[in-house]
Amino acid sequence: MVKSYKKITKYLKDHPNYNAFVHMFAGIAVGIMMTYPFVGNHPVRWAVGFLAAATLGHIIPLFKK
Repeated sequence: MVKSYKKITKYLKDHPNYNAFVHMFAGIAVGIMMTYPFVGNHPVRWAVGFLAAATLGHIIPLFKK
């Protein structure tokens, strides 16, 4: 587990634009959940979609060289 954590942390540290993009998705998801009436018909679906993208964005560095 520590090895995986270090690999992800190093990748995100070395790629600041990718890091910002992934965390932007997470922030959008939190924002949607906080202001759900302004999103439209399906705020939970949108928030879960953005959270899934952010989670995948954190997992992808494990498979990079």
